[in-house]
Amino acid sequence: MSCQSFCASTRGGGAVRNYSSSSAVVPRNVKRYSAVSTVSYKGGSSVGPRGLGFGSRSLSGVASCRPRIAAGSYRPVRYGYGLGAAGFGHGYGTSSFGYRVGGVSGTCSPGIAPVTVNPHLLQPLHLDIDPNVQMVKQQEKEQLKTLNNKFASFIDKVRFLEQQNKVLETKWSLLQEQKRVRSNIEPLFDGFINNLRRHLEGLACDRSKLETDLTNSRDVLEDYRRKYEEECNGRTRAENEFVTLKKDVDCIYMNKADLGAKVESLIEEINFLRCLYEAELQELHACISDTSVIVQMDNSRALDLDDIIAEVKAQYEDIANRSRFEAESWYQCKYEEMRATAGKHCDNLRDTKNEIMELNRMIQRLKAEIDSAKGQRSKLEAAIAEAEDRGEMALKDAKCKLTELEDALMKAKADMARQLREYQELMNVKLALDIEIATYRKLLEGEESR
Repeated sequence: MSCQSFCASTRGGGAVRNYSSSSAVVPRNVKRYSAVSTVSYKGGSSVGPRGLGFGSRSLSGVASCRPRIAAGSYRPVRYGYGLGAAGFGHGYGTSSFGYRVGGVSGTCSPGIAPVTVNPHLLQPLHLDIDPNVQMVKQQEKEQLKTLNNKFASFIDKVRFLEQQNKVLETKWSLLQEQKRVRSNIEPLFDGFINNLRRHLEGLACDRSKLETDLTNSRDVLEDYRRKYEEECNGRTRAENEFVTLKKDVDCIYMNKADLGAKVESLIEEINFLRCLYEAELQELHACISDTSVIVQMDNSRALDLDDIIAEVKAQYEDIANRSRFEAESWYQCKYEEMRATAGKHCDNLRDTKNEIMELNRMIQRLKAEIDSAKGQRSKLEAAIAEAEDRGEMALKDAKCKLTELEDALMKAKADMARQLREYQELMNVKLALDIEIATYRKLLEGEESR
C-alpha cells in the first residue's frame, strides 16, 4: 500500500515556506521495511514575519484493519485540510493540528472511489539515513518558533498601531474642533486690537493737538517775554534818562543858585557902590563947601565947578543906571531862561514820571500775564506729560497684548504644524500599514486560491 506525502503550508508576512514529511512502515509480520522521509522547503521574502508549516504522515500495517492516524499539520492562522487513503483530515486556527483517520482498507463504501495501489511504491527503497535530519528538524523547529514569535509581535504591533491611529484620529478631530473655536475667537482679538489701534490713533491726534497748543503757548510766551524785555529795556532807558535829567536839573538848580548868589552879590555891590558914590558925593560936597578955592588965571576966566561936578555926577549916575539896567536885564533874561528851562525840565520830569508809572503798571500787568502764562504752560506740560504717559502705557499695554496674541498665534500655528506633521507621519505610517495589510491580504488570498 502506498502513502501519498502530505504537504502543509503556512504563510506569514508575504513569505511561504512548505515542509513535507512522510514515512512508510511495512507490516509487522514483514521483517524487511523501508522508511521514506522527505523534506521539502520553499521560501519567499516579503515585509513582516514569516510563517512556517510542516506535515507528517506515518503508514503502518498496510494490510491491517485497525484504524490509523495518518497525517498531522501545524498551520498558524491558516485553514488546512488533507485527504489520504480511506480517510480525511482537517485543521484550523493558530497552533492547531490536522489529523486523518483511516479505516479498514477493504471494500470501499458506496460513493467512494476505489483505491489503486502503485506497485512501484511497494518496492523497498535503499536509502541512507542522513545524520543531519535531526539537526535540520531542530533548526526548523527553532525557526518555526522564531517566526511564530515574530508573527505574534507583528500582530500586536498592528493592533497597537491601529489603536494609536484611532487615538490620533480622535486627537485630530478634537484639534479641528479647537481650530474652529480659535477661528471664532480670533475676530474678538482682531476687534480688540483694532480698538486699541483706534485708541492709539486718538491719543496720537490728541498728542498732536496738545503739541500744537504747546507750540502756540510757547510762541505767546516768547512774545510776552520779548515785550517784557523791551519794557525792561525801556524802563532802564527811562531811568537813565531820568537820572540824566535829574543831573541836568540839579546842575540848572545849582546854576540858578549860583546866578541868584551872583545877582545878590551884584545887587549888594550896586548898593555898596551907590552908597559909596553917595558918600563920595557927600564928601565931595562937604569938601567943596568947606573949601574955598580961589583960582586966578591970567586969562581971567572963571571955572564953573558946579557944572563940572553935575556933569561928572550925571555921568556916574548914567553909568550906574546903565550898569544896573544891564545887570537887571541880564539877570531877568537869565532868570527867564532858567525858569523856562526849569519848566521844560519839570514838564519832562513829569512826563518821565508818568511814563515810569505807566511802565510800572505795564510791568505789573505783564508780570501777572507771564505768571498766568507760566501757570497755563505748567498745566499744559503736566497734561502733555500725563497724556504721553497714558499713551505710552496704552501703547506698551497694546504692544504687550499684541505680542502675547502673536506668541499665542505662533504657538497655535506651531502646534498646528506639529500636529499636521504628526498627522502626516501617522498617515504615512497608516498608508504603509495599509499597503502591508493589503499585501498580506493578497498573499493570503493567493495562498488560499492555491
